[in-house]
Amino acid sequence: MACLGQATWQTVTNPPGVDFKGLTGAKRQSALRVMQTEECRCGCGMKIAECRVKDPTCAVSLKASMTIVKDLGEGKTVAQVHEHLNDVLDDPVTISTAGDPVLGPDKARITIVEFSDFQCPYCSEVVPKVKAVLRQFPSDVRLVFKQFPLDEHSEAEFGAEAALAAQAQGKFWEMHDLLYAGFPDISRDRVMGYAKQIKLDMNRFTSELDSHKYKARVLSEEKEGTDAGVGGTPTFFFNGRKYNGSFDLAAVTPIIKKELK
Repeated sequence: MACLGQATWQTVTNPPGVDFKGLTGAKRQSALRVMQTEECRCGCGMKIAECRVKDPTCAVSLKASMTIVKDLGEGKTVAQVHEHLNDVLDDPVTISTAGDPVLGPDKARITIVEFSDFQCPYCSEVVPKVKAVLRQFPSDVRLVFKQFPLDEHSEAEFGAEAALAAQAQGKFWEMHDLLYAGFPDISRDRVMGYAKQIKLDMNRFTSELDSHKYKARVLSEEKEGTDAGVGGTPTFFFNGRKYNGSFDLAAVTPIIKKELK
Protein backbone atom coordinates (compact mmCIF):
# COMPACT_ATOMS: atom_id res chain seq x y z
CA MET A 1 0.00 0.00 0.00
CA ALA A 2 3.03 2.29 0.14
CA CYS A 3 2.43 3.41 -3.44
CA LEU A 4 -0.74 5.20 -2.29
CA GLY A 5 1.43 7.93 -0.82
CA GLN A 6 1.67 9.43 2.64
CA ALA A 7 -1.32 11.79 2.48
CA THR A 8 -3.90 9.54 0.82
CA TRP A 9 -5.43 8.50 4.15
CA GLN A 10 -6.99 11.99 4.29
CA THR A 11 -8.79 11.53 0.97
CA VAL A 12 -9.02 7.75 0.56
CA THR A 13 -12.55 6.53 -0.22
CA ASN A 14 -11.86 2.79 0.07
CA PRO A 15 -9.63 2.16 3.09
CA PRO A 16 -8.06 -1.33 2.92
CA GLY A 17 -10.31 -4.04 4.29
CA VAL A 18 -13.29 -1.79 5.07
CA ASP A 19 -16.68 -2.91 3.71
CA PHE A 20 -19.21 -0.07 3.46
CA LYS A 21 -21.97 -2.37 2.20
CA GLY A 22 -25.41 -1.21 3.31
CA LEU A 23 -24.47 2.44 3.84
CA THR A 24 -25.94 5.23 1.77
CA GLY A 25 -23.59 7.69 0.11
CA ALA A 26 -24.12 10.22 2.90
CA LYS A 27 -23.50 7.67 5.67
CA ARG A 28 -20.41 6.43 3.86
CA GLN A 29 -19.04 9.97 3.88
CA SER A 30 -19.88 10.24 7.58
CA ALA A 31 -18.03 6.97 8.24
CA LEU A 32 -14.96 8.25 6.41
CA ARG A 33 -14.99 11.52 8.38
CA VAL A 34 -15.12 9.62 11.66
CA MET A 35 -12.24 7.41 10.53
CA GLN A 36 -10.24 10.51 9.62
CA THR A 37 -10.80 12.22 12.98
CA GLU A 38 -10.72 9.41 15.57
CA GLU A 39 -7.39 8.01 16.72
CA CYS A 40 -6.59 4.33 16.35
CA ARG A 41 -6.37 2.62 19.76
CA CYS A 42 -3.46 0.34 18.76
CA GLY A 43 -0.97 2.87 20.13
CA CYS A 44 0.37 3.97 16.73
CA GLY A 45 -0.66 7.61 17.24
CA MET A 46 -2.41 7.68 13.85
CA LYS A 47 -6.02 8.30 12.90
CA ILE A 48 -8.09 5.21 12.06
CA ALA A 49 -8.08 5.92 8.31
CA GLU A 50 -4.36 6.67 8.41
CA CYS A 51 -3.64 3.39 10.17
CA ARG A 52 -5.75 1.45 7.66
CA VAL A 53 -3.73 2.91 4.76
CA LYS A 54 -0.28 2.73 6.34
CA ASP A 55 -0.74 -0.52 8.25
CA PRO A 56 -3.51 -2.62 6.64
CA THR A 57 -2.60 -5.54 8.93
CA CYS A 58 -3.69 -3.62 12.06
CA ALA A 59 -6.59 -5.52 13.62
CA VAL A 60 -7.45 -2.61 15.93
CA SER A 61 -8.11 -0.05 13.18
CA LEU A 62 -10.06 -2.66 11.20
CA LYS A 63 -12.28 -3.44 14.18
CA ALA A 64 -12.85 0.28 14.79
CA SER A 65 -13.77 0.78 11.12
CA MET A 66 -16.23 -2.09 11.29
CA THR A 67 -17.77 -0.58 14.45
CA ILE A 68 -18.22 2.76 12.68
CA VAL A 69 -19.92 1.17 9.68
CA LYS A 70 -22.13 -1.04 11.87
CA ASP A 71 -23.23 1.82 14.15
CA LEU A 72 -24.10 4.13 11.26
CA GLY A 73 -25.88 1.29 9.48
CA GLU A 74 -28.02 0.75 12.60
CA GLY A 75 -29.06 4.40 12.58
CA LYS A 76 -26.77 5.85 15.24
CA THR A 77 -25.79 9.49 14.91
CA VAL A 78 -22.21 10.53 14.26
CA ALA A 79 -22.04 11.84 17.85
CA GLN A 80 -23.16 8.43 19.15
CA VAL A 81 -20.52 6.72 17.00
CA HIS A 82 -17.79 8.96 18.44
CA GLU A 83 -19.07 8.21 21.95
CA HIS A 84 -19.03 4.45 21.27
CA LEU A 85 -15.47 4.59 19.95
CA ASN A 86 -14.34 6.45 23.04
CA ASP A 87 -15.78 3.98 25.52
CA VAL A 88 -12.71 2.95 27.50
CA LEU A 89 -14.09 -0.52 28.31
CA ASP A 90 -15.41 -2.91 25.67
CA ASP A 91 -18.09 -5.50 26.24
CA PRO A 92 -16.87 -8.38 28.45
CA VAL A 93 -15.28 -11.51 27.00
CA THR A 94 -14.32 -14.74 28.72
CA ILE A 95 -10.62 -15.13 29.48
CA SER A 96 -9.36 -18.19 31.33
CA THR A 97 -6.89 -17.43 34.12
CA ALA A 98 -6.38 -20.97 35.40
CA GLY A 99 -2.71 -21.61 36.11
CA ASP A 100 -1.58 -18.12 35.15
CA PRO A 101 0.75 -16.06 37.40
CA VAL A 102 -1.17 -13.76 39.73
CA LEU A 103 -0.35 -10.78 41.94
CA GLY A 104 -2.95 -9.77 44.49
CA PRO A 105 -5.61 -11.48 46.59
CA ASP A 106 -7.72 -14.31 45.18
CA LYS A 107 -10.90 -12.61 46.42
CA ALA A 108 -10.17 -9.29 44.72
CA ARG A 109 -13.29 -7.82 43.14
CA ILE A 110 -11.43 -6.68 40.03
CA THR A 111 -9.14 -8.90 37.99
CA ILE A 112 -6.87 -7.12 35.54
CA VAL A 113 -5.52 -9.43 32.84
CA GLU A 114 -2.42 -8.16 31.05
CA PHE A 115 -1.29 -9.56 27.70
CA SER A 116 2.36 -8.61 27.42
CA ASP A 117 5.65 -9.07 25.56
CA PHE A 118 9.01 -9.09 27.36
CA GLN A 119 10.74 -7.30 24.46
CA CYS A 120 8.10 -4.59 24.00
CA PRO A 121 9.22 -1.09 25.10
CA TYR A 122 5.67 -0.07 26.06
CA CYS A 123 5.32 -3.19 28.24
CA SER A 124 8.58 -2.36 29.97
CA GLU A 125 7.46 1.21 30.64
CA VAL A 126 4.10 0.16 32.09
CA VAL A 127 5.54 -2.18 34.77
CA PRO A 128 5.93 0.50 37.50
CA LYS A 129 2.52 1.93 36.59
CA VAL A 130 0.85 -1.44 37.08
CA LYS A 131 2.57 -1.87 40.43
CA ALA A 132 1.37 1.58 41.48
CA VAL A 133 -2.22 0.53 40.77
CA LEU A 134 -1.82 -2.66 42.79
CA ARG A 135 -0.40 -0.67 45.71
CA GLN A 136 -3.33 1.75 45.53
CA PHE A 137 -5.92 -1.05 45.62
CA PRO A 138 -4.25 -3.87 47.59
CA SER A 139 -7.50 -5.60 48.56
CA ASP A 140 -9.64 -4.97 45.50
CA VAL A 141 -7.40 -5.58 42.47
CA ARG A 142 -5.34 -8.53 41.32
CA LEU A 143 -3.18 -8.84 38.21
CA VAL A 144 -3.03 -11.89 35.94
CA PHE A 145 -0.20 -12.05 33.40
CA LYS A 146 -0.62 -13.57 29.92
CA GLN A 147 2.08 -14.18 27.31
CA PHE A 148 1.74 -12.36 23.97
CA PRO A 149 5.18 -12.24 22.28
CA LEU A 150 5.05 -10.30 19.02
CA ASP A 151 6.59 -11.74 15.86
CA GLU A 152 8.70 -8.63 15.28
CA HIS A 153 10.53 -9.11 18.58
CA SER A 154 13.09 -11.84 17.95
CA GLU A 155 13.71 -12.83 21.58
CA ALA A 156 10.21 -12.29 22.97
CA GLU A 157 9.08 -15.90 22.66
CA PHE A 158 12.24 -17.10 24.38
CA GLY A 159 11.54 -14.64 27.20
CA ALA A 160 7.98 -15.92 27.49
CA GLU A 161 9.14 -19.53 27.73
CA ALA A 162 11.81 -18.58 30.29
CA ALA A 163 9.23 -16.79 32.44
CA LEU A 164 6.96 -19.84 32.39
CA ALA A 165 9.88 -22.13 33.24
CA ALA A 166 10.56 -19.85 36.22
CA GLN A 167 6.88 -19.98 37.18
CA ALA A 168 7.13 -23.78 37.32
CA GLN A 169 9.62 -23.25 40.14
CA GLY A 170 7.54 -20.59 41.89
CA LYS A 171 9.66 -17.67 40.67
CA PHE A 172 7.64 -16.10 37.83
CA TRP A 173 7.46 -12.57 39.22
CA GLU A 174 11.15 -12.53 40.11
CA MET A 175 11.98 -13.48 36.51
CA HIS A 176 9.35 -11.02 35.21
CA ASP A 177 10.97 -8.13 37.06
CA LEU A 178 14.49 -9.02 35.93
CA LEU A 179 13.48 -9.44 32.28
CA TYR A 180 11.91 -6.00 32.22
CA ALA A 181 14.67 -4.39 34.30
CA GLY A 182 17.22 -5.62 31.73
CA PHE A 183 15.11 -4.59 28.73
CA PRO A 184 15.66 -5.07 25.81
CA ASP A 185 18.33 -7.76 26.24
CA ILE A 186 16.74 -11.20 26.52
CA SER A 187 19.75 -13.14 25.30
CA ARG A 188 20.24 -16.68 26.56
CA ASP A 189 23.33 -15.72 28.57
CA ARG A 190 21.46 -12.87 30.27
CA VAL A 191 18.43 -15.07 31.09
CA MET A 192 20.64 -17.83 32.46
CA GLY A 193 22.23 -15.23 34.71
CA TYR A 194 18.79 -14.21 35.95
CA ALA A 195 17.92 -17.85 36.64
CA LYS A 196 21.04 -18.25 38.79
CA GLN A 197 20.34 -14.94 40.54
CA ILE A 198 16.89 -16.10 41.68
CA LYS A 199 18.29 -19.54 42.58
CA LEU A 200 16.37 -21.72 40.12
CA ASP A 201 17.21 -25.38 39.66
CA MET A 202 19.46 -24.76 36.65
CA ASN A 203 19.36 -28.31 35.31
CA ARG A 204 15.57 -28.29 35.24
CA PHE A 205 15.38 -24.72 33.89
CA THR A 206 17.85 -25.43 31.08
CA SER A 207 16.19 -28.72 30.17
CA GLU A 208 12.73 -27.13 29.94
CA LEU A 209 14.01 -24.27 27.81
CA ASP A 210 15.91 -26.57 25.45
CA SER A 211 12.89 -28.85 25.01
CA HIS A 212 10.54 -25.88 24.53
CA LYS A 213 8.28 -27.38 27.16
CA TYR A 214 6.17 -24.21 27.41
CA LYS A 215 5.99 -23.24 23.73
CA ALA A 216 2.52 -24.74 23.28
CA ARG A 217 1.27 -22.75 26.25
CA VAL A 218 2.72 -19.53 24.85
CA LEU A 219 1.02 -20.18 21.50
CA SER A 220 -2.24 -20.97 23.28
CA GLU A 221 -2.17 -17.69 25.20
CA GLU A 222 -1.36 -15.79 22.00
CA LYS A 223 -4.44 -17.30 20.35
CA GLU A 224 -6.55 -16.54 23.38
CA GLY A 225 -5.41 -12.93 23.23
CA THR A 226 -6.07 -12.62 19.52
CA ASP A 227 -9.55 -14.10 19.95
CA ALA A 228 -10.23 -11.57 22.74
CA GLY A 229 -9.22 -8.63 20.53
CA VAL A 230 -5.58 -8.08 21.49
CA GLY A 231 -3.84 -6.29 18.62
CA GLY A 232 -0.70 -5.08 20.38
CA THR A 233 1.04 -5.01 23.73
CA PRO A 234 0.43 -4.28 26.47
CA THR A 235 -3.33 -4.88 26.41
CA PHE A 236 -5.38 -4.93 29.61
CA PHE A 237 -8.78 -6.38 30.46
CA PHE A 238 -10.76 -5.28 33.54
CA ASN A 239 -13.00 -8.16 34.60
CA GLY A 240 -12.99 -9.36 31.00
CA ARG A 241 -13.58 -5.93 29.46
CA LYS A 242 -10.81 -4.69 27.16
CA TYR A 243 -9.42 -1.33 28.28
CA ASN A 244 -8.87 1.23 25.53
CA GLY A 245 -6.76 3.92 27.09
CA SER A 246 -3.41 4.80 28.60
CA PHE A 247 -2.53 2.72 31.66
CA ASP A 248 -1.43 4.80 34.61
CA LEU A 249 -2.73 5.41 38.11
CA ALA A 250 -4.51 8.67 37.27
CA ALA A 251 -6.29 7.18 34.26
CA VAL A 252 -7.42 3.87 35.71
CA THR A 253 -8.29 4.91 39.28
CA PRO A 254 -11.71 6.38 38.36
CA ILE A 255 -12.44 3.30 36.24
CA ILE A 256 -11.61 0.95 39.10
CA LYS A 257 -13.67 2.99 41.55
CA LYS A 258 -16.61 2.94 39.15
CA GLU A 259 -16.30 -0.82 38.71
CA LEU A 260 -16.15 -1.30 42.48
CA LYS A 261 -19.48 0.52 42.84
